[in-house]
Amino acid sequence: MNITLELQSNCAAKLKVEIPADKVSAQRKKIVQTFSSQARIPGFRPGKVPRTVIEKRFGEQITAELESRLIQEALREAAEKENLRIIDAKPPEDTTLHPDGALTFSSNLTIAPEFELPEYKGIALQLPDRQVGEEDLEAELQNVRNRFADYSDITDRPLQSGDFAVIDYSSQVDGKPLEEAIGQSVGYLAGSEDYWLKMEEDSMLPGFSEALEGANLAEKRDFQLTIPEEFPVEDLRGIKLDFHATIKGIKKQDLPELNDALAAQVIPDSDLAGLKETIRGNLEHQLNQQIGELKVSQLLEKLNRSVQFDLPDDLVTAETQGQADEMVERGLGSGMSEDEIAARQEEIFTAANQRAQMNLRTDFILQRIAEAEEVQVTQEELANRVASMANQAKKPIKGFAKDLQQSGRLRGLQHSMLLSKTIDFLLEHAKVEVSDEIPAEEPAPEAPEAPEEPEEPEEPASADTEEATNDDE
Repeated sequence: MNITLELQSNCAAKLKVEIPADKVSAQRKKIVQTFSSQARIPGFRPGKVPRTVIEKRFGEQITAELESRLIQEALREAAEKENLRIIDAKPPEDTTLHPDGALTFSSNLTIAPEFELPEYKGIALQLPDRQVGEEDLEAELQNVRNRFADYSDITDRPLQSGDFAVIDYSSQVDGKPLEEAIGQSVGYLAGSEDYWLKMEEDSMLPGFSEALEGANLAEKRDFQLTIPEEFPVEDLRGIKLDFHATIKGIKKQDLPELNDALAAQVIPDSDLAGLKETIRGNLEHQLNQQIGELKVSQLLEKLNRSVQFDLPDDLVTAETQGQADEMVERGLGSGMSEDEIAARQEEIFTAANQRAQMNLRTDFILQRIAEAEEVQVTQEELANRVASMANQAKKPIKGFAKDLQQSGRLRGLQHSMLLSKTIDFLLEHAKVEVSDEIPAEEPAPEAPEAPEEPEEPEEPASADTEEATNDDE
């Protein structure tokens, strides 16, 4: 078998193969024998059908099987000879069965990038010197009191700091509604009805509460505010908004006492000490999760920056599309319209492409480390994971596993588990330092989103056990 490989840019290659006549003939003979042993043709006993009859009856199928086997064998030989990691082979081109019996064809390949692994053991990770303190516990207990607070109407005085104002409001720019003026969704900044606003500094926007202080019930207030430079949506920074607000209600918050009775409302049969213990446990769990995510984020960011290599165009294109679809879905969920999404299409695809390249590069690096360290996912580990997923989905394990395999998701699950085990291996060998100053990471590219609306208190405020204790399990 004569194999010629032409390496191209961006992890592409062209494979040209020439298979001699004797090899083609031998392989075809094996295939014909297989067909002969399995064929059921009237007038002939199984296994005794003449070759000429088999060739005439199944000629096209035999030729297709012959080409498929020879092409797969050529790909295996090329991978071994050239030390290639073939990701994908396009359908053969220029396939020719020559008069002398030789077979030639070519195929465009996508191959994994080749690169030298960086030093991946002993990666330095810096974690914050952070523990759950009394101030964290007190803040969460205050949140519990806020959730179980009562609200009473005030009718005998104007609005003042610390109250809750119930307002209708709208915003304009140069006489036009804000969303119409700037051509995009702006969430809560556009306006609302029966909106609960806590009268404190920086509620909604700096100066908003101050502009309403001293207002009486049913009073209307017009005022102008400038969106600050630190506002999360860059396009809105520095814009001067004209607000029109009407005071529909003034509420006073009456907080419950922090005692055993309140604790029993939050967690039945509990007391204050039990509530504090539960909240502290949940806060510690959340903190451990955050620190764990920070460790992984730092680890992958450092790995990603430690080596550069080209990526396969086909994979980048597919991953970019997937990331873009996810960003669009998130944008629509945050209140953006389809027209706004279309207007930002270029921006979304740029961010999606950056994230796609980062994800793919990380994937290739982790795969190579897994190979170097012989990290593997055993069949027992895979079976246990599938069983756990089936139980969580409340489906029979056998049927659930069959669905995963038929849909092609089982291989993806195994790959995901392999990468997770590799990350665990790297974390075990990392050098972790605790520091008060954590270096800022470069944020992952995100799609533009509409600003989120601030939370409003409910009347009457209520919370179930999980909300009140921040139990995320």
